Amino acid sequence: MNGLPGVAGLLSLSADAEILLGADPPRCDLPVRTYTNIAGLAGRVLRGASLLAELTRELRGLQADLAICAMPGPLDLMFLCALRRAGVPVAVIVHDAKRHPGDGFPLLMSLQRRLVGGADAVVALSSHVATQLRLRAMLRPGAKLIVMAHPPFDFGAVPPPFAHGGNPRLLTFGRLLPYKGLDLLAGALLRLGPRADLQLRVVGSGPESRTLRTLRRHDGVSVENRWVPETEIGALLGWADALVLPYREASQSGVAATALAAGRRVIATRVGGLAEQLAGDELARLCSPDAASLAAAIQETLDASAAPVPHLPRDPAAAWQALARRVVDELGPHRPLPPAGEVATQSVAGEGLAGAPLPQAGELD
Repeated sequence: MNGLPGVAGLLSLSADAEILLGADPPRCDLPVRTYTNIAGLAGRVLRGASLLAELTRELRGLQADLAICAMPGPLDLMFLCALRRAGVPVAVIVHDAKRHPGDGFPLLMSLQRRLVGGADAVVALSSHVATQLRLRAMLRPGAKLIVMAHPPFDFGAVPPPFAHGGNPRLLTFGRLLPYKGLDLLAGALLRLGPRADLQLRVVGSGPESRTLRTLRRHDGVSVENRWVPETEIGALLGWADALVLPYREASQSGVAATALAAGRRVIATRVGGLAEQLAGDELARLCSPDAASLAAAIQETLDASAAPVPHLPRDPAAAWQALARRVVDELGPHRPLPPAGEVATQSVAGEGLAGAPLPQAGELD
């Protein structure tokens, strides 16, 4: 936002956000004490009326012209009420319009529906998600719907693929949940058979499962079931020559966008928003969501590993600025829509938040 002429970006984050605890934290204009467990969340909700008044007062002091919710969470409904009171129009970025199989946050989708239903504008990061928002009637009448591709994240300079001079290195990175298709990956490896010329790392956080145990038994495969801090992601991308996204369904992928920006080939299943995101990209290879097709796509990528990777310049900062510019152009000059009845103070404090699941901040899709 700060890179746009005539625009000053203000940032509000949880006071305990990982990015604020790092070596070079950004300026946070409105840090908010949130929670680290269910009891903490319940305590914040019980303070609903006083917290809402406090947030409203602080937001009025910032004199913001537009608010953007980058990734919805349980307390954002309270923020929406405070922003309404402060007269600030609100845009919400929607990554997923419905819950993925195996996703452990069922109530979060209900909360998101209410947040989206109170927004003046909604940014969908694929037309696949935009279609789901319309079909599920999640938008309030008169709200703007902006469709843009997921910009890539920038984790610093990484070496070019195969700079290590060894065997091909494949990486599967993200939450280790059923919809990620790790069973398809295990089946594809079984079809490929033992390979001394291949290394594969499966890295991310999720529940232990039979599929993860099966993957660990394959030669050349390592499974690292752990949270990966942002400071490690650049090195993880730099280790890999190509990424494998064997998803059974997907809205879009921040991992794919980031891998392409880092000059990595991406092998992905042709599902959901991945098809539109990756179709026609020289670094992407799409396949059907089954083990045989995935094995063939991996083999084709290995066969092409000796060929030079096309150099396709991609500027993450420019992509994010384009998204910011679009939101500002669409919503900046306008005033918010009339308050929606379903976003009342009582509903924030009284319905479901105390039992809401706790999302992990900072996840890549």
